[in-house]
Amino acid sequence: MDVPDLLRHAADVVPADERSDADLGANDVREYLRHHEWEVALGILEDFDGIRWQTVRFWDLLIEAAQQMWLADDVTWLHWRRSETLHGLIRADLQLAAPDAGGRRSPIPGKGQLRPLWSIGRTAAESHDELHIARIRVESAPEIPPGGRGPIRLLPLTPSHWRHLEPGDTVTMHERNPVAATATITQIEHPPH
Repeated sequence: MDVPDLLRHAADVVPADERSDADLGANDVREYLRHHEWEVALGILEDFDGIRWQTVRFWDLLIEAAQQMWLADDVTWLHWRRSETLHGLIRADLQLAAPDAGGRRSPIPGKGQLRPLWSIGRTAAESHDELHIARIRVESAPEIPPGGRGPIRLLPLTPSHWRHLEPGDTVTMHERNPVAATATITQIEHPPH
């Protein structure tokens, strides 16, 4: 399929009453496609929040369209969203420890490259905190500076271990001693299946 067909098929998956963060819907996508505005149409489809109705097939259509348009950053983001559909969505507010208090001296990169350890409130048989790996994706900024704060998405290596968490819970990020950051969970959506 070519890009317009892929995006048209993806728009057909969007429920009629669903609106993006910019208050646009599937009909808006179709209108942009009529005017050959493929990147705008893709951007609208990427902008639908949550994982309630998005299917793996929906994300696969968007990934293929982004690959055909040579949009590497979009491809990476769409793979992330596909993983959230499969494993769940976790958003949090991250507060990094100050560098003079033992925190990072470099920023948290924004595109999901960092995979630190997290204490998520589970205790091992030896009565110490279990640590779990999760990738970080910074939202609404290219990075979080040392000692800074910002919204993030987490993509756990073992999602089932994180299912007990709820909005308001706090988890801690560990890269070395002391704790590198704390994150307060702001949104959790479990996969629909």
